Amino acid sequence: MNEENKPVADEEKKSISFVEQFIEEDLAEGKNGGRIQTRFPPEPNGYLHIGHAKAICMDFGAAEKYNGICNLRFDDTNPSKENNEYVDNILNDIKWLGFKWNNIYYASDYFEKLWDFAVWMIKNDHAYVDEQTSEEIAAQKGTPTTPGTASPYRNRPVEESLELFNKMNTPEAVEGSMVLRAKLDMANPNMHFRDPIIYRIIQTPHHRTGTKWHVYPMYDFAHGQSDFFEGVTHSICTLEFVPHRPLYNLFIDYLKEMNGETENINDNRPRQIEFNRLNLTYTVMSKRKLHTLVDEGLVAGWDDPRMPTLCGMRRRGYSPESIRNFIKSIGYTKFDALNDMALLEASVREDLNKKATRVSAVLDPVKLVITNYPDGESEEMEAINNPEDENAGSHKITFSKNLWIERADFMEDAPKKFFRMTPGKEVRLKNAYIVMCTGCTKDADGNITEIQATYDPQSKSGLEGANRKVKGTLHWVSADHCKQAEVREYDRLFNVENPSADERDFRELINPESKKVMTNCYVEDYAANLKPGEYLQFQRIGYFMADPDGDASHPVYNKTVGLKDTWKKMQK
Repeated sequence: MNEENKPVADEEKKSISFVEQFIEEDLAEGKNGGRIQTRFPPEPNGYLHIGHAKAICMDFGAAEKYNGICNLRFDDTNPSKENNEYVDNILNDIKWLGFKWNNIYYASDYFEKLWDFAVWMIKNDHAYVDEQTSEEIAAQKGTPTTPGTASPYRNRPVEESLELFNKMNTPEAVEGSMVLRAKLDMANPNMHFRDPIIYRIIQTPHHRTGTKWHVYPMYDFAHGQSDFFEGVTHSICTLEFVPHRPLYNLFIDYLKEMNGETENINDNRPRQIEFNRLNLTYTVMSKRKLHTLVDEGLVAGWDDPRMPTLCGMRRRGYSPESIRNFIKSIGYTKFDALNDMALLEASVREDLNKKATRVSAVLDPVKLVITNYPDGESEEMEAINNPEDENAGSHKITFSKNLWIERADFMEDAPKKFFRMTPGKEVRLKNAYIVMCTGCTKDADGNITEIQATYDPQSKSGLEGANRKVKGTLHWVSADHCKQAEVREYDRLFNVENPSADERDFRELINPESKKVMTNCYVEDYAANLKPGEYLQFQRIGYFMADPDGDASHPVYNKTVGLKDTWKKMQK
């Protein structure tokens, strides 16, 4: 065993996952020469979501923990659904999460090798060309308790299958007219062994190889072989691949046989390990359903902040650290579970509390006039950027006679325990002065249009003796030193806890109130100049991030998450 790859200390073992325990067992036994090599193998047919992030954290994290390497390999075997846009965004998302790959590979790098392997399979009577329809093939598969029926083409001569396989790889070949199937066991209780399809015709140009190929390997025929070609030691995947594992190993056995490796057949064999998927309440992870949401305009794109995609979460204001911490907290098991979205949001709050810049914003404004403050004057107040981080510094916020405050912070006839603004009582305006409400103005319908108050010039924050006790502190922005902003608030995308398990069309389950847009909001000038990617806390409201749709003159913000989990209370 290499010294650098030795297992973690005994005291750490109680905190490691079962996947890491398997890796440590292999290291202890000296398998693969003490080498650790993993890979993350996404198909470039969509954008990564938080479920992929769980796999990324394990693939890259395990390699990092045991001083191994993790490569990125694009499973680009279906050109009809894949393109470079998806490749570029996958690269961006992995980097954003904070991981680095050692090498980038593509399954298409191995098309020649896989073709040669398929030819070897045919020549050794392990594969044949089948000209039945997909429906006929499916009908012959049988059930887990009843054996399948052999294809009428199963015993066609090897030379004939070789000739037809070559015809499949021509521009004239018709999609669906022929497939190449492995000749295995039509009575095997594992349905994946019942002569699985290993090549099919696709006439769509490939995003890397163009029109060179007209046949493409199926996942089961490309995945394990690619692992083997690259020297992967641990092939970590999700639980649905458990029944695929024997086929994964069989194809590697055939590869070794083709290469003349008949002795020590288990040497340098990738070990497939399966863990549970990440599922979240009130969302879907199916790539097909996510495509439908985007393609049918049910959301604003792959980076819609309501989507579980990493780019959507990034746009909404989630930090990569919060996602990684959430994944660490739920762990890796052998049992599928539905994780509460509230757990993810709690992780986001915990992380953003440590890094978000505190700014002032008013989302439902009403005018507050400080009647005894000099007309036309203003002054700058010191505002701490983040009380959790002494190195975060501070910025200036301008105070003046005319302010905006939240409408909900005023009541004309308030109950005893209302500690915000009400006539005859004092409150502190954060970073500024103590004020006393003196009254309000209403329109003809009784709606409050303006609140009046007086300020105590000796109560300025930071002055000696200024902090006399008042029970309420309110945020505000100067009406003459702010920007009007658009704020987008988000709710759960679906109305049911587990839309994937609901028998109804998932489109019917979409929450029509999942997005609320407010256009008459105000933020202090300092906040308006902060860019997408900078984490913000609107004081007393929640965490937000500037959206690319806005600019400094008219900013747009996405609400990341509230300061507290009020959603659960609303459901009771």
